[in-house]
Amino acid sequence: MPIKINSFLKDQSGVALVVALIIMIVLTLIGLAATFTSTFEIMLSGQKRGSTDAFYAADGGIQAILANRANFPVDIAVSNYTLIPNSGGLPADLQNEPIDRQLTTPVLSLPSGVNFTTSPQVTIYHSSITTGGEGTQGYISDTYLIDSTGRDQIGTGPSRSTVQLREKWVMRRPAED
Repeated sequence: MPIKINSFLKDQSGVALVVALIIMIVLTLIGLAATFTSTFEIMLSGQKRGSTDAFYAADGGIQAILANRANFPVDIAVSNYTLIPNSGGLPADLQNEPIDRQLTTPVLSLPSGVNFTTSPQVTIYHSSITTGGEGTQGYISDTYLIDSTGRDQIGTGPSRSTVQLREKWVMRRPAED
């Protein structure tokens, strides 16, 4: 009897087939992992491109607003700015700011050859005028908060990237006597 068991264990017919199948399974798993990783990386790079494009659109909106002096009048009371009687209509994060007026349709001054497929939505908020303070005697300070929302200029569909930027600008001018 021991001779039969020993000869059965030494028989290697079919081992090559089993080893080849195991190697094929391992290589298939490696290929699938590489495919899933590549697909994920392509999605990430597309989202990064879209968010970068939206950021530059929002920043371009702010720069276009700043380029037009008419968006920042000397006499805010006789301008196109809308009086805000209370802070209830403002975004939640601005309700504690001393904002008295807003301009929802400022003039975008774009250089020739520059255009947006979707223009950024820009709103300018004017804070109450302050005077005085150390180093500011004889000046009036107007504080402007510029909100700009830019969208991805290349992407389509509802999942386009959107970025909102806010910049604060303090403009000083000599007080009139």
